[in-house]
Amino acid sequence: MVHHARRYLPAHGATGTDLKAAPLVLALAVLLAAPAWAGLATFDEVRRDFRPSDSAVLDRDGLLLQRVRTDTSVRRGDWIALADISPALRSAMLLSEDKRFYAHSGVDWRAVSAAAWGNLWNTRTRGASTITMQLAGLLDDDLHRAGGGRSLAQKLGQTVAAQQLERQWRKDQILEAYLNTVPFRGEIVGIDALSRTLFGKAPHGLDAREAAVAAALVRAPNAKPALVAQRACELMRAMEPTDKPDCAALDMFASAALQRRAFDPSEGVAPHLARRALKEAGYPAGPLRTTLRAPLQRFALDALQRQLRELRGRSVEDGALVVLDNASGEVLAWVGSSGTLSRAAEVDGVLAQRQPGSTLKPFLYAQALAERRLTAASLLDDSSAQINTAGGLYIPQNYDRQFKGYVSVRTALAASLNVPAVRTLVMVSPEAFARQLRAAGLPLAQSGDYYGYSLALGSAEVSLLTLTNAYRTLANGGRFGDTRDLPGPASTARGQAVAIDPRAAFIVGDILADPNARARTFGLDSVLGTRFWSAVKTGTSKDMRDNWAIGWSERYTVGVWVGNASGAPMWDVSGTSGAAPVWAQTMAFLHRNEPSRAPTPPAGVLQAQVRFGEALEAARSEWFLAGTEQPLFAIAPEASAAQAAPRITAPADGTILALDPDIPPDRQRVRFEAEGRGVQWRIDGKPLARGATAQWLPWPGRHRVQLIDARGQMADEIRLEVRGAGVVANAGR
Repeated sequence: MVHHARRYLPAHGATGTDLKAAPLVLALAVLLAAPAWAGLATFDEVRRDFRPSDSAVLDRDGLLLQRVRTDTSVRRGDWIALADISPALRSAMLLSEDKRFYAHSGVDWRAVSAAAWGNLWNTRTRGASTITMQLAGLLDDDLHRAGGGRSLAQKLGQTVAAQQLERQWRKDQILEAYLNTVPFRGEIVGIDALSRTLFGKAPHGLDAREAAVAAALVRAPNAKPALVAQRACELMRAMEPTDKPDCAALDMFASAALQRRAFDPSEGVAPHLARRALKEAGYPAGPLRTTLRAPLQRFALDALQRQLRELRGRSVEDGALVVLDNASGEVLAWVGSSGTLSRAAEVDGVLAQRQPGSTLKPFLYAQALAERRLTAASLLDDSSAQINTAGGLYIPQNYDRQFKGYVSVRTALAASLNVPAVRTLVMVSPEAFARQLRAAGLPLAQSGDYYGYSLALGSAEVSLLTLTNAYRTLANGGRFGDTRDLPGPASTARGQAVAIDPRAAFIVGDILADPNARARTFGLDSVLGTRFWSAVKTGTSKDMRDNWAIGWSERYTVGVWVGNASGAPMWDVSGTSGAAPVWAQTMAFLHRNEPSRAPTPPAGVLQAQVRFGEALEAARSEWFLAGTEQPLFAIAPEASAAQAAPRITAPADGTILALDPDIPPDRQRVRFEAEGRGVQWRIDGKPLARGATAQWLPWPGRHRVQLIDARGQMADEIRLEVRGAGVVANAGR
């Protein structure tokens, strides 16, 4: 019968006094049976097939990123070489389990005789199982002890297998394998798991007291702490005969150690990426190497947590970050959550679907540039807009609720103005824009017509990973490439399908790198500015639920999201105060010793001087697709006149307002807004207020609102109706 020990998941407590009941004649039976017994696995095979219950996930240079529990049936640590196990533990184990380990050849015949004699006279003895015999039982499923003890055949097989081990293995190999596979307590198997769980240290650091407790557990894995302490105290007396151990203190120490569970299910700095990579790799036996950089990962996690602590009190607790290598698509950092700061730390913010806000605008303008609908110097009207849709009027607003008038495309994109973006989407169409986003690797869940014109402002849902990789497409001149987090053949974006016109991608990148163009919204001294070339865009979703900062340098693309995994809105968190500081710090870390140069203009773009009529913007040198350049950009006379004429911009004519019954009527106000200078308001023919805005206490009924220009003439008029109960005069308060 041949037993190859390729499986060695031990039955807990499979040690001790197994041969106690065996008669003396067992020795003769063993000698007769030995020649027929084939060998067990070799030491190298056992060590090779050893599987820790945790998988080690490493960075690109072999540094540990994360330990992940992959076997929930048992707790095993790493295989520990005998030289890396403390001498105290080795001494305690030999004294407890096999005093004549180095003298016998697998079976301690003196112990067998003593056990048999004691069994004959009903006298309690230690037992006859040697470390080699115990190891044979651990390595072969057929030799495991069942709940009622080992059968005579198992005892015979274990004895023969032990002799076979002694012939094929060295003593140090037997002891090393035993200490790595012996069960200690509960699910804990092997000295590494025991040391880290009960004592919080590596096996080489165990002292005499810890070694005595460990050895006592082998003989009684599930014993009560008091019994473990008693046996450990006896061992310490044998280990140090000249010193008297403090058994009371040892009792307290053992009780505390046996309650510890310091070996966390998962520990490290990249839990989300580790789980993803292990699944992709099919849960390999050994350590798994990834594309991440451990120093960068640690820095990014720390930067994100520091920023979220700064935002404490603003109803924000979650964040995520990803760094991509532009050329290869390798993931260099993957921070899925804020960790201990989050109440949903298991949610991977890199993969979660969220609304991207204004971060979709660069792709919209790139499409309009590529289709020659616009140039970077084209003028767009940033004023109140009411767009008819199938669902009614769509009235976009800017982030600051103010309008800038006519602005260039460069200013509109860099300053992240909403109304010009919506006007641009009207030119392109939502469905065509949705196709562009999909080409850049953003798999929208619905059609463009489903989102409508709000798609320009990020009403669809995307993940941080796909959005950051779409920005990497811009960084690579419009060439799309997949990301990867496991090492593989070197690849670049060259030769891949062109998702965005490379000329338009270049111009958009130049706009997003222009600090002067973003000054109207972000100021000249913005956190978005870096000391090296970089292009960046921020975004905030509806109701301030998501905040983004995504951008690239010559070599890297970095994406940061800040918000709440629950979807709860934040308080007073903008693109520059939320995600952007983390983006800037991460970029600075990446380029602390590495330059970043502006990209080379592709074929088909040229630079030309432009000026703007009515001094709308300063003259400058601007980039164009060849054939679209022109020296002057001005407003058509009729458009200029229309802009100059005062008009009511909100509310719309025919608006019906309903008073909220849960709010006191005198606390409710209607805001009137207008364009024009020197204007004043009248309600039902009576003066109300002066200026472009006004607040009005609504009163039930139909009303006529008039806007009077600086000459005293009526410039515009709307009618509205208010429904609900009004303020009761002299109601008493």
